Amino acid sequence: MRVAIVGGGPGGLSLAALLKAADPGRQVHVFERNRSDDTFGFGVVFSDTTMRSLAEGDPVVHARLAGEGVHWQDIEVRLGGTRRRCGGNGFAAIPRHRLLRLLQDRCRELGVDLRFETPVELEDLGPADLVVAADGANSRVRERLAGAFRPEIATSSARFAWFGTTAPFDALTFLFERTDAGWFGVHGYPNAAGAGTFIVEAGGESWRRAGLDRFDAAQPPGPSDLASRDLVAELFRDHLDGHEVLVNNSRWASFRTVRCARWRAGNVVLLGDAAHTAHFSVGSGTRMAMQDALALARAIAAEPVLDDALERYEAERHPQVDRIQDAARPSLAWWERFGTYADHLPPPQFTYHFLTRSGRVDHERLREDDPHFVATVERWFAARCGAGDGAHPLRTPLEGRIRLPERVLALTELPERTARVEAPAGESGLQEAFERAARAAAEGAPIVAVAPAAGAPEVEARLGATLLAERVRFELGVPVLLEAPGRDDSWATTMVLSGRADLVGV
Repeated sequence: MRVAIVGGGPGGLSLAALLKAADPGRQVHVFERNRSDDTFGFGVVFSDTTMRSLAEGDPVVHARLAGEGVHWQDIEVRLGGTRRRCGGNGFAAIPRHRLLRLLQDRCRELGVDLRFETPVELEDLGPADLVVAADGANSRVRERLAGAFRPEIATSSARFAWFGTTAPFDALTFLFERTDAGWFGVHGYPNAAGAGTFIVEAGGESWRRAGLDRFDAAQPPGPSDLASRDLVAELFRDHLDGHEVLVNNSRWASFRTVRCARWRAGNVVLLGDAAHTAHFSVGSGTRMAMQDALALARAIAAEPVLDDALERYEAERHPQVDRIQDAARPSLAWWERFGTYADHLPPPQFTYHFLTRSGRVDHERLREDDPHFVATVERWFAARCGAGDGAHPLRTPLEGRIRLPERVLALTELPERTARVEAPAGESGLQEAFERAARAAAEGAPIVAVAPAAGAPEVEARLGATLLAERVRFELGVPVLLEAPGRDDSWATTMVLSGRADLVGV
């Protein structure tokens, strides 16, 4: 079988090595338009779960990764001069250029034909039995066959840029600082001794007010890299402790979420960012691409007929990626709004809100990861509500959790005076729903009950209801009852303790 892989990133190289190792007689060719030593960004992060899957699927690459990377357990959040850590999260990281070199070396050892500085079109790959498009989020192959793959692309309103740093982070560290232009945040983590990644994010308005929109992103790297570097270094100087911020094509961009209805068209199949993207706060593109490669190689090994193998690959992997993208969407929405959360939530609650943003981690899951962190937040919340030490968040006095107008003399009056507003599905229609809630509050409703969109997919319904509840609480100052039929105490605790709602109806 002759395999042509378009794209020499980690996903394409991983697949090439796996296919060649499984059958040395295969002809495996990788076509990459860039040079072999071209790389953008700084570090690549793998969770412990991903490392275990690599150990099973490609033990040689796993051993080399484990030997070169750095490893840590904690997540740290810094806001308002405070630092809070939550453990129980295993991560490993390696510089991107080292990962590429490691995978290139593995491919050469196995006899893979690597062709760098070789852009190709589909017509050039006619003799191939299998064509794998691993050519990134801007995939030319995907666009040529868009009618079959049916891609959908959504662009975020937030802006981000990848930098590096010599600052010695020892955890996955999130920094938040406010400027006159607005809030800026950082994802920082180590790649190797004395080197780390420093991704900076800002809301679109903050980014514009800071003057960063005056640079033409279509121009080659240069002045914009340096001006952005200087702004970032000054803003986060207290966290850098004299260490440098580094640039490598550090251009501001808006994250683009790519989803495709199908991943294969005939003998052409998509892999990695060409098929899907998920915001880097939840899903590392490199990690997802390498897991795609493992799944595709397994399917080809299991199915003697190529057509069956491609169907098996998509049937196995597509739902897994859907779940990651479903978790990434609320996380991306969080990063589009993090300035609002930083303005309204005290540091302990902000940290808890951040850690539970994707919907995949609730109160009990967080307790399993780090019981000390959860106990600390619970004690803070109980004290804030006027409850005794050790009181469960859902058992704290209601009067301590919500502020009611003086004209409401008894909590028993609440049910008949509560205004009920149905939330939109997702983010579309959020403003209209908020205006309905604002009218109800202006007419004297002491509390707003937010109901999820009826009949909507769960992810969309949950996101719309949560965003509406937060806007009502933060912008109107009105207590919110979040309707969540069928949810358990852990989920309800998460909503109350995070400040997303004052009450939860399960």
